Amino acid sequence: MIYDSLKHLESYKGIHPGVYRALELLRDMDFSQYEDGKQYEVDGRNLFFFLQTYENKPANDTPEAHRTYVDIQYLVSGAEKVGVAPLEDMTEEVEARPDGDIWFYHGPLDELTLTGDRFMVFFPGDAHAPSIALGQPQTCRKCVVKVRV
Repeated sequence: MIYDSLKHLESYKGIHPGVYRALELLRDMDFSQYEDGKQYEVDGRNLFFFLQTYENKPANDTPEAHRTYVDIQYLVSGAEKVGVAPLEDMTEEVEARPDGDIWFYHGPLDELTLTGDRFMVFFPGDAHAPSIALGQPQTCRKCVVKVRV
């Protein structure tokens, strides 16, 4: 997992070409030009993104993980907490949706705040529970970039 600011983008130049390209996309994108709910392919199914607007919630007790894609999350507006943990810390798999590359779990998490120019990169092996309100729920707009690994 990576938790950082887009100000440090150059630090990730050698990590994975698709991840670096995704971070450049987040830095350079005019989000007002894109609609929520549509998938936008940058490099076919190897690199694509979508935007979503939602009300975050008081808790998220079913962390998720992915096996085929790196999941990069960036808030365009709003603020939220994201629960994070190594996948091996999860105590139980509660649902599997292999067609959507998503598995849900139960297990202990640490929380980080996602807001401003911060982003999170979740690799296979990283459990994450996004969309947790900092206090009162608020409306957030998020860009999620998927990078095939």
